[in-house]
Amino acid sequence: MATFVLVHGGWGGGWEWRPVADRLVTAGHVTYRPTLTGLGERRHLGHPKVDLETHIKDVIGVLEAEDLVDVVLVGQSYAGAVVTGVADRVPERIRRLVYVDAFVPRDGESVNDLSPVRFVERLRALARTDGDGWQVPLPFDDLGLPADIAGWYGGHLGPHPLATLDQPVRLTDAVESVPRSYVDCAPPGAKATWLFRSFADRARSESWDQHDLPVGHDAHVIAPDRLAALLIGISALQPEVAVPT
Repeated sequence: MATFVLVHGGWGGGWEWRPVADRLVTAGHVTYRPTLTGLGERRHLGHPKVDLETHIKDVIGVLEAEDLVDVVLVGQSYAGAVVTGVADRVPERIRRLVYVDAFVPRDGESVNDLSPVRFVERLRALARTDGDGWQVPLPFDDLGLPADIAGWYGGHLGPHPLATLDQPVRLTDAVESVPRSYVDCAPPGAKATWLFRSFADRARSESWDQHDLPVGHDAHVIAPDRLAALLIGISALQPEVAVPT
């Protein structure tokens, strides 16, 4: 039995991990899917000072309040920055850090530093015109999801606090002591400019445990069966051992 903490990406909430969490629980694992401040059912708690540090503290708060140790900490997309900060602060609680098509910042880097300049400019413009200057409405016209889940997923998304994307993560070397896995979700035929390719390449170059799940960015809602099975396999790894995808 493993303990999973599943952290959602931008504009989302803990609700989006439900399909994977249900499968993990059915398989006998303990699973938490916290919602970060200002998002999902905690949207009413949003304010201009919600930043990356707030979200790191959100997840650390769950680990501490629930007395969790030996945790498989999973971050998808934006949450890669969150889980990196968490693992650096409390590495003694983390068995393995898993990035699912996620940002992997180094010390002093923010999510917006690692994003295309034109996209960041669009986020700032949306915040100015439709987000009271501090939150970003959903910037995607097409989520690229199958029709049977696009309505559910898109209907639950909401504005995201801009400061969480702007604030750099501050790291010591502690995160380097935590075993790491990367799940590359780039679909077949993805362009060379696929945003998360550089992070998957870093994982390979640094000899992390690495897996391919080529179904699209939001693998947790597109292919929950396959991702849950993959996470269970990853959770069983010893720190120095990698297994084939």
